Amino acid sequence: MGSPAMSIQKYLAFIKTVEYGSLTKAAEALGYTQSGISHMMNDLEAEWGIALLERKRSGVRITSDGLKILPHLQNVCHAHQKLLTEIEELHGLNSGLIRVGTFSSVATHWLPNMIKSFQKDYPNIEFELLLGDYTEIESWIIQGRVDCGFLTFPFNPDLESVFLERDRLLVILPEHHPLAERESFPLGALAEEPFMLLEKGGRGEIAEILKMHHIVPNVRFTTWDDYAIMAMVENGLGISILPELILKRNPYRIVQKELEVPAYREIGLAIKDSKTASLAVKRFLQYLQYRHRD
Repeated sequence: MGSPAMSIQKYLAFIKTVEYGSLTKAAEALGYTQSGISHMMNDLEAEWGIALLERKRSGVRITSDGLKILPHLQNVCHAHQKLLTEIEELHGLNSGLIRVGTFSSVATHWLPNMIKSFQKDYPNIEFELLLGDYTEIESWIIQGRVDCGFLTFPFNPDLESVFLERDRLLVILPEHHPLAERESFPLGALAEEPFMLLEKGGRGEIAEILKMHHIVPNVRFTTWDDYAIMAMVENGLGISILPELILKRNPYRIVQKELEVPAYREIGLAIKDSKTASLAVKRFLQYLQYRHRD
């Protein structure tokens, strides 16, 4: 029958294959080869004498027998994760890995100090950072590829979230722009200049703000790369709006101005389920909440 640990891996492989409808996608999510997942499914079917999956060119589909088995396997995997968490808590935080999904401004300006401070208390905890846009980070959390991730509100309602900070959105201009001396930037002027639009994974808080104020910008360039936008603005190709966090320590010759109606993005941390999170992840969440509380 094989070891209990191997059985759990096969159960999880089956659950993920059903979830994705694809052996290849399940393999990618779990870090196996496609043939490895296929062997696990064959082993389960041979061991139990039932067909769990219908294999087609377009992917795989769960059989009626598989549907009856699925909730029991989900319960077993959930109980196993709880067991591992309990054992981890009994051992204390002598080791552990925290996988964090993050976007560029948080990775550059928040996380280095956060991790440095956290590791003073927990020096043996390791971090793995995955850099992506909002949509990618959200999907990584749901798929279990990361333990938690930084996102902007509103969050997916299926995720648990912790509010951390409001980040101002500022207009950036070339140094010698006619409005560079103004105390704040007039909303109407946003529609009069070539505009560089920042969008991260289809979730564009800047586009939403423009829409809210009924402003139709003259968009010349769209990207998720904050630094590409700064370079273009510095070279006089247009203006843009960027989060204040990414503008800290920027090397470009640009001017930052608050909008005449101040605008913000709200940054938080999301997690799939805090109850089943490892002790290391729970401690990190507590640390972030304490660090950012008013």
